[in-house]
Amino acid sequence: MSLFESTRPLYALSEGEFFQHLEEFVKQTIANTRGGEQPSEPQQPGGRLVYGLHGICELLGVSKKTAFELKEGILAPAVKQRGRKIITDADLALQLFDEKKRRK
Repeated sequence: MSLFESTRPLYALSEGEFFQHLEEFVKQTIANTRGGEQPSEPQQPGGRLVYGLHGICELLGVSKKTAFELKEGILAPAVKQRGRKIITDADLALQLFDEKKRRK
């Protein structure tokens, strides 16, 4: 019997009963969300990833200001940003950086 089918009020359940119902609910929700499939490994955009402006600084050997300018400019295809989190595909970033150097 699921928690929603129970006629007992929530405060009348014991701790064990509550957690048992909660576990069933979570399992059902996960199964419904995934369509019954097992979770797969997240696909990484490339090989190696670096995180944040600091990662770009270390990767390319530039200052933080230059890393910010590059992130907004030539490295834009290699950079994904959601909120404050910055993830850069290192291999693609190096390739784009080298192409920019050769064009000069």
